Amino acid sequence: MMKNRKHNAIPAGRRFALSIALAGLLLASAGCGHLAMMGQNVQRPAEEAFGLGPRVSINRIYTATLQPQQPLLVRRLQSVPVLITDSQGRPVEHAAISVDGGMPEHGHGLPTQPRVTRALGGGVYEIEGVRFNMGGWWEFKLAIDSAAGTDRVTFNLSL
Repeated sequence: MMKNRKHNAIPAGRRFALSIALAGLLLASAGCGHLAMMGQNVQRPAEEAFGLGPRVSINRIYTATLQPQQPLLVRRLQSVPVLITDSQGRPVEHAAISVDGGMPEHGHGLPTQPRVTRALGGGVYEIEGVRFNMGGWWEFKLAIDSAAGTDRVTFNLSL
């Protein structure tokens, strides 16, 4: 005796795969909602606060200008030269620079750990390992330390 089979029944393997895909979609949706809630109290800066610079540091010790060879892109590992000058406009040599940043509206940092790999001369330093994993508002922060003092500068980037 043969069992009745439905012609439109989904095979067990496919049902399992669809269940996993649906669960992943539900988790991803919940995560996006959570991220959006994390940035609720974050105030986006005015449009004139965005761009590659020049940007004056918090204590006005330095001015920094990002000088990428190509436009900054999403989902691409890239190098970004930065020009550092002092308050008189002179190039700053022998500076120690650390890099940080993230997406304030999403509550997460940079997906990589960019770092200055070399001084190119004339106050220009090469930052390698820069990657932005999605479009939106990014903060790109530099902490600069030299004989002139220690200070910080933030670039607001819209990618």
